[in-house]
Amino acid sequence: MSALHQKRIADWLQTEPTNQNITVSGWVRTKRGNKEIAFIALSDGSTIHNLQVVADLAKFSEDLIRKITTGCSLKVQGTLVASQGAGQKVDLVAESIVVLGEADAEKFPLQKKKHTLEFLREIAHLRPRTNTFGAILRIRHAMSFAIHKYFNDNNFYCIHAPIITGSDAEGAGEMFRVTTLDAGKPPRNEDGSVNFDEDFFGKESNLTVSGQLESELAALALSRVYTFGPTFRAENSNTTRHLAEFWMIEPEIAFFDLNDNMDLAEDFLKYLINYALEHCADDLAFLESRLTEEESQMKKEDRSPMLLTEKLKSVSSHPFERITYTEAISILERSGKKFEYPVKWGVDLQSEHERYLVEKHFKKPVILTNYPKDIKAFYMKQDEDGKTVRAMDVLFPGIGEIIGGSQREEEYEKLSTRIDEMKIHRESLWWYLETRQYGTVPHSGFGLGFERLILFVTGMGNIRDVIPFPRTPRNLEF
Repeated sequence: MSALHQKRIADWLQTEPTNQNITVSGWVRTKRGNKEIAFIALSDGSTIHNLQVVADLAKFSEDLIRKITTGCSLKVQGTLVASQGAGQKVDLVAESIVVLGEADAEKFPLQKKKHTLEFLREIAHLRPRTNTFGAILRIRHAMSFAIHKYFNDNNFYCIHAPIITGSDAEGAGEMFRVTTLDAGKPPRNEDGSVNFDEDFFGKESNLTVSGQLESELAALALSRVYTFGPTFRAENSNTTRHLAEFWMIEPEIAFFDLNDNMDLAEDFLKYLINYALEHCADDLAFLESRLTEEESQMKKEDRSPMLLTEKLKSVSSHPFERITYTEAISILERSGKKFEYPVKWGVDLQSEHERYLVEKHFKKPVILTNYPKDIKAFYMKQDEDGKTVRAMDVLFPGIGEIIGGSQREEEYEKLSTRIDEMKIHRESLWWYLETRQYGTVPHSGFGLGFERLILFVTGMGNIRDVIPFPRTPRNLEF
């Protein structure tokens, strides 16, 4: 049998103990025992659970057993038997053990003790070997697969939007520049500004903040499309919810209005959460127990009102509340709560406002719509009142905004005027404007922050812990 088709530890742990001869490879989590026998917990990353290897010390040299330490890698051949201990169905009685790679027992950072998440961020090259990060990465994979499955099953086409762009989709200006010019001596124009005509693309270019604009182009031909790729924002923010490099899922759908967009967002999120509950049960159970243990040290009022899986089931089984921005402002003003950021109509809602609506007032996810146009992007469909746009934000407990979207402005004159009002360089968006002249249609879309989804599903508290190698200000180690 080729290595590709060999069973993993996850598979063997579900196998009936028929005394068959098998071979497994993995990394040692722990080793314990006495002078006659050693019990080795082996993991290959396929499951939160370990396979217990039972080694009769009379069969193996002292030198070999001494090399078997936490972190080293082994290839073990032996007999799969019914386990004599509690907690597992099968054991592997070793007949042959080969040490593939030793680990310095004294220097290996991941000893059998509790490590802080802050410490594990410093050794991001090793943290996937911990139970916590192994679980997170498996869930991250499952959610990635579920996203593609959902869209494929609903007749969407995957579009690969460019990572390097000459436009700013959000108009915020917080972008990373891409250049081949000499940073020390760039060519300059007569006025002293950098001459980007001599750069690789012949113009100023950046890493994208969104694949939306390009997705709209495809949606106006294929009707239902989505992108799933990395995006970048040069925002100097060190919060638990922000990254400089993150992944976005952005569907764009022709002939959808704002209500259709809300229906899609709610159905999509519920599908993903249910997928995690069905396919990631063991990892979620582990993360739930970890979170419960962590919160046992907190004050009662600071603890989560629900267990992790209970929270996921609640969100996936109840309809989301749908209210306008104006209604939300009224609720916040009447709340009697003193917010750090004062509330009045026209302000951009902060996380504290969003979480109050979700966690205190409605106690379930909320979709806010019809925001003031002055705090939203240029491409959003303007309402007839001239003050608001057909925007929508989906707010989740513990997270705040998890999805942001809108119905897009399909009318050429309104879109053109808005671009001028916001002082956006229309020369860089001529192609976007032109789509409104050739068979324009009502269309909508949204962006789901992948890491914020994983943050919610796993119950983790810091977004740096749900991506393998976080990129944040002054952090580019790995």
